[in-house]
Amino acid sequence: MTDKIVELQNAIIASDVPQITEYVINCAIDIESSDIHIEPSEYTVRIRFRVDGILRQIVEYPPSLHSAIVSRIKIMGNLKIDESRIPQDGRVQVDTLEGRELDLRLSTLPTVHGEKIVMRLQDRSRKIPKLGELGIDPHNLKIIKKAIAVPNGIILTTGPTGSGKTTTLYSCLHILNTPEVNIMTIEDPVEIQMDGLNQSQVHPAIDYTFAFGLRTGLRQDPDIMMVGEIRDRETIEVAIEAALTGHLVLSTIHTNSAVSTITRLLDMEVPAFLITATVNAIIAQRLVRKICEKCKKEVELTPVTEKKLHNAISTMNPVQQKKLGLEGKNILLKTYRGEGCEACGNTGYKGRIGLYEVLEMSNQLKDLILKNGTPLEIEKQAIAEGMKTLEHDGIEKILAGITTPEEVYSVARSTEEEIEYEENSEIEKISNK
Repeated sequence: MTDKIVELQNAIIASDVPQITEYVINCAIDIESSDIHIEPSEYTVRIRFRVDGILRQIVEYPPSLHSAIVSRIKIMGNLKIDESRIPQDGRVQVDTLEGRELDLRLSTLPTVHGEKIVMRLQDRSRKIPKLGELGIDPHNLKIIKKAIAVPNGIILTTGPTGSGKTTTLYSCLHILNTPEVNIMTIEDPVEIQMDGLNQSQVHPAIDYTFAFGLRTGLRQDPDIMMVGEIRDRETIEVAIEAALTGHLVLSTIHTNSAVSTITRLLDMEVPAFLITATVNAIIAQRLVRKICEKCKKEVELTPVTEKKLHNAISTMNPVQQKKLGLEGKNILLKTYRGEGCEACGNTGYKGRIGLYEVLEMSNQLKDLILKNGTPLEIEKQAIAEGMKTLEHDGIEKILAGITTPEEVYSVARSTEEEIEYEENSEIEKISNK
């Protein structure tokens, strides 16, 4: 990797625009970057790669080269070279020296110092991981497999952009993809191409939306449908209609947790009885960086972090506590950290793994939803039935030496925050009275 960066720096010194573009892409591929950012400022242009979800600065080059590099990339993506006033999107296929096929999704954005470019790298030859390889523990894996085995209903995955929702859905479709069923997907865009699936990309500019695609897709005699995202009431209504008429529907939605997904559906004016009748399971997920195995060492917890972890452990299901050997109050918690080495770019992390919160729609939860139970009541009941929150799953991975408390709490709300939120809510209710 260091050699290629030196080659990139030499190309910048030589002002060799084609070489600069080629080396940037090759460097990004070598360190398994997901995105390349080329960002102009007043005095310099910086190139950053997103590696394991975090942006890492690689090199800089003078602004005098920027217009030529932008034009070169625009030509690759078949974009308009003479148009710099509006954003443009494009796509180009690249073959690596190792024979891998990559899709580069290009996006330009006009800024005060010139056009910013972001290139997303997608490996077309990438193998779809199995569900068990994503970081899903056996308990959650059993629930998900049970949910997708049901011939009809809705399975929702939720989380922010870039949290691995699409990968999880495709891992589910990989299990379901047999010659006996007709599977359709409506996506924006089609990120992973899989043999055996009928995949379609929406075009909002011509009114080909998720809702329209889902509705017309029902005329294609599908058994299973995957919808890229539920964004509005119309899409969820069609999804519910499909589930009620004997189809299995998989989709994503943007909420903070599995339980808050129910609240979101209610806010979209979906009647509670339809939620309980159609939703099989809700999967909330986040991605955290894994500790680099080559420089991992045991570290002591700070008193603040130790207290936070103990508070979270106290809210776990007793079965989970027993499985982890965490019963009792004075438990010695072992945690690990990466010191930083050449293999991980001195970050202490290498690769990513998922945190999962899987809510199975049991009869008790259905009753609570129909009785207008609060999100807190629903969550407590789900935990009592065996659900692990994102924080609980994160603690398991912390104690197993897979990740760090900093990574888990960068994506998961802590029990302390939940308690503080509940107390503030109660105070607000009393003051309103």
